[in-house]
Amino acid sequence: MSAQRVNIFTICFLAALMVGLSDCHANETEQQRRERENRTRDEAAKATERAKPEIQAAGRELGRVAEQAAREARVFAEGVRQGWISAGHHVVNINSATESELIELPNISRADARKIIRGRPYHDSQELISKHIVSDDKYAKIKDIVTVQ
Repeated sequence: MSAQRVNIFTICFLAALMVGLSDCHANETEQQRRERENRTRDEAAKATERAKPEIQAAGRELGRVAEQAAREARVFAEGVRQGWISAGHHVVNINSATESELIELPNISRADARKIIRGRPYHDSQELISKHIVSDDKYAKIKDIVTVQ
């Protein structure tokens, strides 16, 4: 088990112990009960402090991985765009493209092309989503090969 899991387990165990033991000591005095609760709180606080560096390190690692994924997604999108262009297609201006040009876009039907034309003008290609012209899935397939000018 990793150290992070051990620390999280320790915190959970101490919290459960605190709850479980709160009713188990019917014969103890009020002073004893307070001392026991204070010790349990102190142990839980210590376990939390021991876990903090590992949680912070995990957060930094997650941020690093997210940045790397975003870079890779941008590279992939540029590859799609270059592939589209090198296959003889051009980047499509959704403000001036004909219905036929719009239909050539991946996953765009004749009905979608007509909705795009009726929704003009666009100031940003993401308006295809905000104006409910195409779904998020369809937009994801065309966002790198459309433009507004």
